[in-house]
Amino acid sequence: MQEVWRKEYTIPASFADHTARLGVHNAFGLFMDAATEHAEALGVGYRAMAKRGLFWLTVKTRIDFIERPHIGEKVLITTWPERPGKLRSCRSYEMRMAEDGRMLLRGRTEWAVVNMKTGMLVPMEGVFPAEIGFSDDSAIPEPFTRITAGWEDAETYSEYRIRSTDIDIGGHMNNAAYVRAMLGGFSVAELDSMAIRSAEVNFRRPCFEGETLRFQRKAADGALDIRVSRSGGDETVLLARLR
Repeated sequence: MQEVWRKEYTIPASFADHTARLGVHNAFGLFMDAATEHAEALGVGYRAMAKRGLFWLTVKTRIDFIERPHIGEKVLITTWPERPGKLRSCRSYEMRMAEDGRMLLRGRTEWAVVNMKTGMLVPMEGVFPAEIGFSDDSAIPEPFTRITAGWEDAETYSEYRIRSTDIDIGGHMNNAAYVRAMLGGFSVAELDSMAIRSAEVNFRRPCFEGETLRFQRKAADGALDIRVSRSGGDETVLLARLR
């Protein structure tokens, strides 16, 4: 059983930002693709899970950017599922330069499994094949950030109406599309000055085509915290921290 999955990629122009390097939101999509391929190989991919009436739900994702590769560079992505807890399972990712093995990106995602009929979380026991050997290693061993409240006076810096092209196979906004919309509210000059070294996203509620999202920001602990809510509502649908 392929418990650790590896694949070489060439960074295409369509995955690059204005610096000719892998875009931050594209990195989220690339790691999501790697997780999807590995899940298929393990027998817990989208189709196999759907036959069991189950669906993978992304809860949190963090990616640390040590060095973003340029267009045309070859990289090696490695991913593996960590030993699952009762109701959560984490997956680690690494991206290295294929030529010399130097570390480029590290990532970690927390997943849950949902019963498609009831909408309830399913215990992780029995989700993966019984013969799989889980790793206790983590690409990012520290816990996910707890982003605090206190958004009453936070600046609204952008709004975004969810488009048909943002919708994924689950019928709601794609995870990487949230990151694209979040970063798209900043100018090129702002993104350059931010020089993002880490991006952490906590997905709280699904959003759907036609809804308008409001993006707020505030400085916190030497980082920039972002809250996303539906325009005109108070419910938080996403929290993020950029460092």
